[in-house]
Amino acid sequence: MGKPSYEVVDFGVTKYGEKAKKYILNGAGGVILEVSDYGGKVVRLFTPDRNGKMKDVVVGFDDPSGWDNGDPYWGCIIGRYGNRIAKGEFKIGKNKIKLPALNNAPAGIGCNLHGGDRGWNAYVWKAEPFVKGTNVGVVFTHTSPDGDEGFPGKVEVKVTYTLTAKNVWRVDYEAVPDKTTPINMTQHVYFNFKGEAGGTIEDHEMKIAASQTTPYTADQIPTGKLAKVDGTPFDFRKGMRIGERINEANEQLAFGRGYDHNWVLDKGEMVTGKKATKLIYAASVSCPLNGRKVDVYTTEPCIQVYTSNWSDYNQTAKGGEHLSFRCGVALETQHAPDSPNKPKWPTTFVKAGEVYKTSTEFRFSAK
Repeated sequence: MGKPSYEVVDFGVTKYGEKAKKYILNGAGGVILEVSDYGGKVVRLFTPDRNGKMKDVVVGFDDPSGWDNGDPYWGCIIGRYGNRIAKGEFKIGKNKIKLPALNNAPAGIGCNLHGGDRGWNAYVWKAEPFVKGTNVGVVFTHTSPDGDEGFPGKVEVKVTYTLTAKNVWRVDYEAVPDKTTPINMTQHVYFNFKGEAGGTIEDHEMKIAASQTTPYTADQIPTGKLAKVDGTPFDFRKGMRIGERINEANEQLAFGRGYDHNWVLDKGEMVTGKKATKLIYAASVSCPLNGRKVDVYTTEPCIQVYTSNWSDYNQTAKGGEHLSFRCGVALETQHAPDSPNKPKWPTTFVKAGEVYKTSTEFRFSAK
């Protein structure tokens, strides 16, 4: 076991004129995590394969300009509300709240996506790196003002990244609003265990602990119903290659051009009716070629899996590499999309003074 440490370096200037830093976290177990205070972005993540060879396994850019020129949310903290809100509208009591409705849904139908035009991913957060025992990490804090992107209430936010000696990257989210407001935070990191520019992730194996999904219409807004995965390309309960059925003739796959869907975790609140007080197993992704693997555990009720189906990949990623179609897979633990408009689903509304808390762990290994 090594000794945990961190290094702080300049990361560049954002399009908003804010100076960003990068925090290089050297974990005692060997994993190296490079993150920025610019939206909590994961810039690099080095994990060993079955032979101990280290490689950067996340998709990203070398500096802020990559994210600023058409942000694909690679590796970002997402808030105030991750995923879609239909038409950018919801009600609190009798009051209708109107958010910016972005015209960027695949079908061109307006929705609010990932917090709006400038979500929490596009701010430089205050950051405090730390070493505690065998752990190393960064505490990010941010204040979202009342009316930010149309959302009511000022919100004090804290996100803690911790890298442990067991090669676990833990993300703890905490937020306190001063008015009732929806909050649904997640991390939008994209994995490719062959390496950041290693080609498609269709050969990766995936397992998801979910018997149901929340199907959606052509505008990618959930219908409000749940659908069983039995006999469909969405049944990953026993595990299979991501690409095994991704191109089958299926309406949901056609809507997403592949997987861009929300799975309802069997042990999560949406099924059990009780909030998870302990981490529950959500999903795994591994690469048979080299053995790299991540197991995802969370307190959240759902996981959105996205297989990079919509980006045009004209951008140049780290090291000048060109990225292929389906170059990464995102495993976004969260509440279901459009929950503010689905009163029968677990609520995402947080009342004034209440503390929003969720946690997710990405546990890395090689088999």
